[in-house]
Amino acid sequence: GAEVTTGIERSSIEFLDVSQTRVLLLAIAGSFGGFALLVAVFVVASTLALTINQRRREFALLRAVAATPKQIRKLIGTETTLVALVAGVLGSVLGLAVASGLRDAFAAIGVIPADFGLAISPLPLLAAVLLGLGAARLAAWAASRRPSSIRPVEALGEAAVERRELGRVRVLTGWGLVAAGFGGALVPLFLHGDIAAAISTMATLVIVIGLAVVGPQVTGLVVRFLGPVLARLFRISGYLAGANAQANARRVAAAMTPLMLAVAFALATFYGPTASTAAAQQETARSTTADYVLTAPGGVSPEVAEAAGRVPGVAAATPVVRTSVVTATPVGDSVEVQRTPAQGLAGDRAGAALELGVDAGRLTDLTGETVALSRSEADWLDKKIGDEVSFYFGDGVPAKLRLVATYTHDLAFGDFVLPVALAREHVGGRLDDSVLVRRQPGVDAGSVASALSALPYPGVVVAPASVLAAPEGGDRQAQFYLNLVAAGVIVGYLAISVANTLVLTTAQRGREFALLRLMGMNRRQVTRMMRLEAVATVGIAVVLGTLVAVVPLALLNFALRGNPLPAGGASVYFGIIGGAAVLGMVAIGVATSVALRARPIDAIGVRE
Repeated sequence: GAEVTTGIERSSIEFLDVSQTRVLLLAIAGSFGGFALLVAVFVVASTLALTINQRRREFALLRAVAATPKQIRKLIGTETTLVALVAGVLGSVLGLAVASGLRDAFAAIGVIPADFGLAISPLPLLAAVLLGLGAARLAAWAASRRPSSIRPVEALGEAAVERRELGRVRVLTGWGLVAAGFGGALVPLFLHGDIAAAISTMATLVIVIGLAVVGPQVTGLVVRFLGPVLARLFRISGYLAGANAQANARRVAAAMTPLMLAVAFALATFYGPTASTAAAQQETARSTTADYVLTAPGGVSPEVAEAAGRVPGVAAATPVVRTSVVTATPVGDSVEVQRTPAQGLAGDRAGAALELGVDAGRLTDLTGETVALSRSEADWLDKKIGDEVSFYFGDGVPAKLRLVATYTHDLAFGDFVLPVALAREHVGGRLDDSVLVRRQPGVDAGSVASALSALPYPGVVVAPASVLAAPEGGDRQAQFYLNLVAAGVIVGYLAISVANTLVLTTAQRGREFALLRLMGMNRRQVTRMMRLEAVATVGIAVVLGTLVAVVPLALLNFALRGNPLPAGGASVYFGIIGGAAVLGMVAIGVATSVALRARPIDAIGVRE
């Protein structure tokens, strides 16, 4: 029967691009917001733990003069709340500028229409402040547990020397998260498609969080082997750098963690989508049995396929129309609209030039008011051969077609395959995108190519079928650029937190630098020691971040492509680690330079 849509839901039918944009923005808000909140909690917790660790002497003294654990927790919580409120208000105002920039970026890459306006409301600002406040309070509670719970005598002892061992619960939690992350990285071996790439990225984040929880333990193990190497190569400065790293594993772990997260997240968000793109291209090449492809600027006349089929030595000529379809699925009280790539094929000739991996039905029945679906789409819609499938053509015209076949090569052909005549009716110009030609066995390839080039249709170009690309319609390409934009925002936030953390860990060592200089070291030796510590910190972060990202990416690529090597240029990887290295070295170098400006005799008396 007829379906009546009123109110705001009317736009789902009247304006398909706006409806699609609304659904896409809701998906962005869910995934991107979730990632951003997870990263924010993680970074805030790491920074708070570092600052509280630096103030351990103050908290130890408060415990020694009869401050109760509840009072210590209240002190830390109140300070955190005040800072979080101020930061939340300032951040929400600056977030409006970021939102405007994101709107322009999304419009530029085609995710939203160019005339799609940015709606300003106080509710998102209030939600951002409350979420930030909640994240800060949660991080403060976790960071305040240790300084508020230990006895006063133990607190004074820990204030003098950094506590080396980790609690049993922390160790079990950290390594449990690492194991869960690697378990999640195995999911793409059993589940394909875009969901596999998303789970791979999430697995990377879970592993990073697990390593951060047991960071001092991991860092202590690494610097135990790295310290003697530094001492052997750089003597005095190297010995001091290694000794500092071993004695202050928590400080090194706090400095290394956000940098490791930035490297791993950047690698996962870039190389994950490239794996899906490369898999689609590989499946397209494997599924194409044609020898030639005929194309022309603006499209190919339907007459070209008929003429090519009459060329001597040609076994079959199959026209191809690339289009898209729009599905509208009721979800609760709203309608979820998605645009997916589709192709129009001549069912009686497609099998001679393409291998779709048909697993049910017959492709030769693809005529008239019929459709073929990918196996995953048919399962998702719960459709079987003979069932009616409802959707909208790319031009917005509703369709109700009978399902005649399902296929498995959905990366190469999309989720919908239509009869070529029906697809032509709903694309501008009613032209074909290309014609796939397969020659007869034993016929000279050169003579067939020459005959095809001699067809009396201006602009038609004959090329090997190997140049055929996977369909880039629908949301796949836009989603790739969207991931880059979203990842850029999060990596930018991580870069700020990395610089903040590294400056914080270095600036608080002013008395240490003064003591070293009073004992006979000169400014250049102290700077060299810090440079070596920076190299060690950045090196550990880059190596661990790379390993954390490589394992899920290798499993994802093996599942999709049969090759564990990540798809994509190596230049991006070197750019990421190069940026991380420059950021880390500059942050530590500047903080060291500032800390060394004061005279040693003045700096040694500064209160911690």
